[in-house]
Amino acid sequence: MDCIPEFDRLASMAISPTSIQQSAPEGWGVSLAHVQTGAFSASNHTLVSIDGFLEAPETVISQANLQDFAEITPQYPGVRAPLDPAICRAWITKLTPLLDQWFGPYGRPWEMQAWYSLVTTPPAKLAPIQCLPHVDGTDPTQIAMMLYLHRTGHGGTAFFRHRTTGLESLTANDFPRYAAAVQAEVARAGLPPAAYPTDGAPHFERVHAVPGAFNSAVFYRGNILHSGVIDNAAPLSADPAEGRLTINAFFRPAAG
Repeated sequence: MDCIPEFDRLASMAISPTSIQQSAPEGWGVSLAHVQTGAFSASNHTLVSIDGFLEAPETVISQANLQDFAEITPQYPGVRAPLDPAICRAWITKLTPLLDQWFGPYGRPWEMQAWYSLVTTPPAKLAPIQCLPHVDGTDPTQIAMMLYLHRTGHGGTAFFRHRTTGLESLTANDFPRYAAAVQAEVARAGLPPAAYPTDGAPHFERVHAVPGAFNSAVFYRGNILHSGVIDNAAPLSADPAEGRLTINAFFRPAAG
């Protein structure tokens, strides 16, 4: 949950669309019938939500039980399992025109990575950096998608403003100033308590949150400060049928 772009770290897994129309594997079809576009905060960040994203969500959840979940990066507070590349190719083929409409166009094909993800780390065992809002990278062209596949007491995704700097998103130019301010706050006030971020106090302000309704997907720029909405008092099961299961993906224009 640092500012090292996960897309760069796992670039070998990136999937690009092909010139041949791709069909989703059985049970993995998606519906774009219920798209809502909007913006939040004074910074006017683009937020896109799609209700009823999966045509057969229970089939997808059942297939999660067959995956080999593992800790892939030290920043994510849980375990992940990569999606089949055939699924990614089908999804990116269908989503490319909309990604161009919502966040582009950049005149280049979009690349995609995606995983099943389960938050499993108890609050008391979080690393200090995991107790703060984070970004997925400092590239504003990298788009994140969260697809919520759980019915737990945990929520969706919250977005934050850093009070000292006023920053809500980080670019490569912003990051040194932001990092220095956070380090100064830690030196002055100590490390944050071992807990998932809630309202962001005292150093951050929550500016927006999406509820994480079952089978809804949200898209936003990954360089916006954000965090999963995790109930620090609720259990975090490692069972995909019981835990806070999501599918998260990154999209980015291919290198020119």
